[in-house]
Amino acid sequence: MNGVVVVDKPRGPTSHDVVAAARRALREKSIGHAGTLDPLATGVLVLACGKATRLVRFLSAADKEYEATLRFGVTTDTYDSSGQTVAESSARPAREAVAAALASFMGARLQTPPAYSAKKIDGHRAYDLARQSRPVEVSPARVTLLASEILAWSGDEAVIRLTCSAGFYVRTLVHEIGQLVGTGACLSALRRTRSGTFTLASAVGMEALMTGGAQAIPMSELLTELSAVLVDADGVTRVLHGRDLSRQQYRPAPPGPPPAADGTPSAGAGEWTRVLGPTGDLLALASPGQVPGVLHPAVVLI
Repeated sequence: MNGVVVVDKPRGPTSHDVVAAARRALREKSIGHAGTLDPLATGVLVLACGKATRLVRFLSAADKEYEATLRFGVTTDTYDSSGQTVAESSARPAREAVAAALASFMGARLQTPPAYSAKKIDGHRAYDLARQSRPVEVSPARVTLLASEILAWSGDEAVIRLTCSAGFYVRTLVHEIGQLVGTGACLSALRRTRSGTFTLASAVGMEALMTGGAQAIPMSELLTELSAVLVDADGVTRVLHGRDLSRQQYRPAPPGPPPAADGTPSAGAGEWTRVLGPTGDLLALASPGQVPGVLHPAVVLI
């Protein structure tokens, strides 16, 4: 099987658990996910299958959309409700204060991942070091919060919608909001509603996945936000052998569908070009060659 299967991950299993289940159900050894979801989180988990695993770094670089539930008055060591409580407060913030805090985090900035995360430090997962009470110094990463809004408010909890870049830790944002409003806060629920162009509308549940009800999105429908060129049979041979394509050996493909649900091109758009065969199959992703107009098939998929 070559393509992408989108799973609506339930609360409880890890992303690795879902990948392992998919390998058994689909009888495909080569499966990887395009962006981890914590066990507490649910929603869109993109599984690249077969040759599509070569596209994971492109698929995982796409923007994500989440609905997150914040619980005020509780601070934990993991920044979510699965962790140990380290502080409590009877105070509750005003809705306006939370909205102002959210607004202050908009745009690009450096964000430090939680100590309990899958980030590697000297070859060790940060959460393994944290569980052993060993020092954890996770390097900050540049992330972007593109959009945010408060969807629901009860005083004790708030539900917010976020659109953010790849690598963004919602747990960290929630912890920071709690610090900023002075009450503390932890993440009590998280649902990913979109990853790049993939949404819950195209996702299947675990039962459907395990009973053979999952249909793969074909390779030809992946990364359509990137420009594309068409090649003939001779071009297919050149791509197969990783040989450059000159302007005489390809022609622009007709424009595809809009790039993403929010209209934002994925990371790398403009730097890479999809190379399509005579029947529209995705043959490769090409990077600019050393000569203007020349395309180099850097990621070959045939």
